[in-house]
Amino acid sequence: MTQNSASQRLTGRTLMMSGGSRGIGLAIGLAAAREGANVVLLAKTDVPDPRLPGTVHSAAAEIEAAGGQALAVVGDVRDEASVDNAVARAVERFGGIDICVNNASALALDSTADLPVKRFDLMTQIQLRGTYLLTRACLPHLQQGTNPHILSLSPPLNMSPEWLGKHPAYTLAKYGMSLLTLGWAAEYAADGIAANCLWPETLIATAAVQNLLGGDGAMDRARSPEIVADAAIEVLTGPSREYTGQALLDVEVLRAAGVTDLSAYGGTGELEYDIFVDAPS
Repeated sequence: MTQNSASQRLTGRTLMMSGGSRGIGLAIGLAAAREGANVVLLAKTDVPDPRLPGTVHSAAAEIEAAGGQALAVVGDVRDEASVDNAVARAVERFGGIDICVNNASALALDSTADLPVKRFDLMTQIQLRGTYLLTRACLPHLQQGTNPHILSLSPPLNMSPEWLGKHPAYTLAKYGMSLLTLGWAAEYAADGIAANCLWPETLIATAAVQNLLGGDGAMDRARSPEIVADAAIEVLTGPSREYTGQALLDVEVLRAAGVTDLSAYGGTGELEYDIFVDAPS
């Protein structure tokens, strides 16, 4: 759903994102750039990892090639000084922040007995502390922003015992992101700052899915990251005083925007529903 230059919906607006070197975050950055946005990425990936493609620098280069302005900031979303530095640099470069995207996340689906404590700490520190730190640092600028939005890549709160019991630590970390975000929707409603959660209906073809959730077979059952990115743009261009306090699936957002044919987003096999999403009975 690429827009032409005459109808760019994010021209002049600045998006601050945690992560974004690859996968869904990069796809959102590219989609925002095509809509005319300035994109600031806070990520740790200063140098290439042999296991994963992309760095914060290569992502920024792709975003600029797509038509946006980009700023790559190397730092750790868990670290308050890193976050404050990234936000200060964004404001210095672009004059403000209109959108905060909480994208950074760690994934470990082990059972309670099998999950190392350091992995528990990593997930809670990135998903909860990182989301809190970045949003908190952005808030004074969002209050002065244009159609300000907070968007967290986190799921609807599905309290089914199936999901609660499969990987409680990961569930806590992701549901915690959603609870914070829905809390901000209520806390800042009077300021006109929207806060929403967005989650894929199906697996998404990313390095995490390739490496952790089933290899090539899982990739065949996954849609492309662009489906989440296109849904994100629809959310972020919605009226912030009205389009808030929701935990949304990508397909719901696109269908509400009139997109009924999702074949462009791929998946050569039978699509697999994502974690926390119940298959139709």
